[in-house]
Amino acid sequence: MPRIRLIIQYDGTNYVGWQTQPNGIAVQEVIEKELEKLTGTRPALHASGRTDSGVHALAQVAHFDTDSRIPAEKFCYALNVGLPRDIRILHSDEAEGFHSRFDVIKKHYRYTVNNGPHAGAFDRNTALHYHYHLDQNKMQRAADALIGEHDFAAFKSTGTDLESTVRTIYSAKWSREGNTLRFDISGSGFMYNMVRIIVGTMLEIGSGRRDEDSIAKAIQSKNRSDAGATAPAHGLMLYRVEYPTLDTLDFAR
Repeated sequence: MPRIRLIIQYDGTNYVGWQTQPNGIAVQEVIEKELEKLTGTRPALHASGRTDSGVHALAQVAHFDTDSRIPAEKFCYALNVGLPRDIRILHSDEAEGFHSRFDVIKKHYRYTVNNGPHAGAFDRNTALHYHYHLDQNKMQRAADALIGEHDFAAFKSTGTDLESTVRTIYSAKWSREGNTLRFDISGSGFMYNMVRIIVGTMLEIGSGRRDEDSIAKAIQSKNRSDAGATAPAHGLMLYRVEYPTLDTLDFAR
C-alpha cells in the first residue's frame, strides 16, 4: 500500500494540539476527517511528534498509508480545498519506507517574545508579550549550557512518565529584531513542555529574577523545582524537521 508524506503548516490557536483527544478538536482529527472524505476510509496519520494545545507548526511532517487512486502529489491540493484556513498542506509526495517519527534526525523549535512595552494586535496568538527588560546576553549564556547530551529531567513536565529524559541539544540561540526576541533550539527530540520550561527559566534569568547559572544547576540537579515556570504555549512553534533525505526548510520559509 503506498505511503503518502505530508508537510503541514498550522496555527494551533483553535486546537487542543496535534494529537486527537476527547477534550477538543485536534489538528490530526481535522486532517484525518478530510482524508476520509477523499479516500472513503480514515487512515491513521503519524506525525514527527506531538505539539501541545495552542502550539503552532511552520512545518509538521506526517504520513499515512492508502490505496486511493489520487496521485500522491495531488493530495496537498485536494486536502486544502476542504481544510480550514488555519491548516495548510504545503507538500505531498509518495515516500516508501519513510516514517515521520522514527526517521527524524533533528527537530527545531522557535519561541517568539514580543518584548515591547505594549502587546501587538497582530502577533497576539504567536508571540508572548513580556514587557519586562530582558538581558539577551545573560539568556544566551544560560542557553549555552543546554548544548550537548544531558539528562533534562529538571525540564520535564510534572507527571510525565518516560523511560529516559536524556536528550541531545545541537543549538540554542537568542536573536532580536526590534522588540521581537526569538529563541531557536534544535535537538534530537524534546519532552512534553521541555522547550516551554527552558524558555520560562531563561525569561526569569533575563529579567533578573533567577541566577544566570540556573540552567546548568537544574541540569545537574535533575530537579524540576530548580527550573522556572512553563512559558505559555502560544509563543512556541515547531519550526523545522530534518530527515536524511528531507529538510522541511525547503518547503516553509
